[in-house]
Amino acid sequence: MIANHIHDALAQVRRVQQVILERRAFRGYSGVARAAGGLVSLAGAAVLSSSYLPQTDWAQLAGWGVILAAAVGINYGALGYWFLFDPEARRDFLRLMPAVDAIPPLAVAGILSLTLVVRGHFDLLFGTWMCLYGLVHVPYRLSLPRANYGIGLYYIFCGTVCLLTPLGQFLHPWTMGLVFFIGEVSGGLLLHQHRMVQEETP
Repeated sequence: MIANHIHDALAQVRRVQQVILERRAFRGYSGVARAAGGLVSLAGAAVLSSSYLPQTDWAQLAGWGVILAAAVGINYGALGYWFLFDPEARRDFLRLMPAVDAIPPLAVAGILSLTLVVRGHFDLLFGTWMCLYGLVHVPYRLSLPRANYGIGLYYIFCGTVCLLTPLGQFLHPWTMGLVFFIGEVSGGLLLHQHRMVQEETP
């Protein structure tokens, strides 16, 4: 009899935990948009490596600025659409908090990027961008699929390699393009698959 009560209590605790995790889940990011951002990075690397563009630090920096603007526009455009039109979001700003939590590491990335550019340390940019973008994944460890945290570790590993080896040379855009292509397409597929599973679950 006591064993049955314990079993029921444990089952209730598991159900409560599941409800809490469901409420923490953040569905504002689009897997398709994230994968599209990875494709933009790869296409951008191809353009930047072509002989038609000046192979200078400043020209490459301008190119990566355009790529960043395109990827941000795609991803945050999808986030804005979700917030405005998805019944789950209900235009409740509290549901955007996971995205807001990512702002500090992104702001630090901007500050460090500006510092490195001003001091002429362009070859440290790729590694810095990768490491800090990897840290952006940390606030999502409870609101996105667990495997997303692994993608963050992947970015930190790649960034560390770029910082410590010649692979991070700024005039070699394929390094950045391939790392972000693999990471963003993988992350996009992960988010898309996770959403599909949630929609199929009664």
